[in-house]
Amino acid sequence: MKVIVTGGAGFIGSAVCRHLVLEKQWDVLNLDKLTYAANLASLVVVENQPHYRFVRGDICDRNLVDDLLSDFMPDAIIHLAAESHVDRSITGSDEFVRANVIGTYTLLESARVHWSQLKGAAKERFRFHHVSTDEVYGSLGSEGLFHERVAYDPRSPYSASKAAADHMVSAWHHTYGLPVVISNCSNNYGPYHFPEKLIPLIILNAIEKKALPVYGDGLNIRDWLYVEDHVRAIVLVLTEGRLGERYNIGSRNERTNLEMVQKICDVLDELLPTGAPYRRLIEFVPDRPGHDRRYAIDPTKIETELGWRAHESLDTGLRRTVKWYLDNPDWWRPLRAKVYGGERLGLINA
Repeated sequence: MKVIVTGGAGFIGSAVCRHLVLEKQWDVLNLDKLTYAANLASLVVVENQPHYRFVRGDICDRNLVDDLLSDFMPDAIIHLAAESHVDRSITGSDEFVRANVIGTYTLLESARVHWSQLKGAAKERFRFHHVSTDEVYGSLGSEGLFHERVAYDPRSPYSASKAAADHMVSAWHHTYGLPVVISNCSNNYGPYHFPEKLIPLIILNAIEKKALPVYGDGLNIRDWLYVEDHVRAIVLVLTEGRLGERYNIGSRNERTNLEMVQKICDVLDELLPTGAPYRRLIEFVPDRPGHDRRYAIDPTKIETELGWRAHESLDTGLRRTVKWYLDNPDWWRPLRAKVYGGERLGLINA
């Protein structure tokens, strides 16, 4: 297949590109604006592969997107380009609306026109896969799971912008017939994760003997999904998912934020012992504004319809992740020094 991946220099996007080029040997065009969280160092292993091409550009640039579709003639678009950090959306919502809402609209319109001009097998083959988040569903109580029929209830500027994008993708399918699929995933983790997110932030702070910040009481619950398991699911939804349908992707690994931080500390005690437990560095800090209490995905639909299962347990995936950061300081040290040093984000000034 020939696939355009938007946001392919980001965390999940780069994992998708590596998988499609190295494992599937598909032709991949990576379109990425290279904002702060993008990193071409995550793509070194594919940058010289004949099946891979990188274009620096903005998904809001309609002329550019039109030209790429006309030139590359993809069989599919996997849309991952997005601003994704909740803390940053609290103090900079404008960029989230631009990238996640206007960017998705621009892609949809360009894809609609391109698809409408295709003929025969090429038209039948074309797919637009929009990759979204479980945060569009809002916050759960102590019981229940997010399934595909749960009503959207976004609580942050980030999740609201993604919910808007989801609704547009669905609308372009029902109104224009554009062949789309949507997937909503739980919290991803793994190698090459930009260090503003919880797991890499805690790992790197611990390595540098800095405080390990835990928001509020630390009892907010997330469902954790190893990024390579997510990539396999994305490919399955793209190639075998029913058109116009949503698929929730999660690995049934619910943990509180405090439990995750403690698990990271315990793995580091084993892999990088210092003579004192890393848990001593845990520090509770003021909570994030509007912090959702619990997310939990019900992946029954993708498991039963498409046969997907997560391969990594939380223990094996977290150990692989910690070891990767210990083994790859050349990847993360420049980010810590020049892009993001671990400072607190998302606090609202009085």
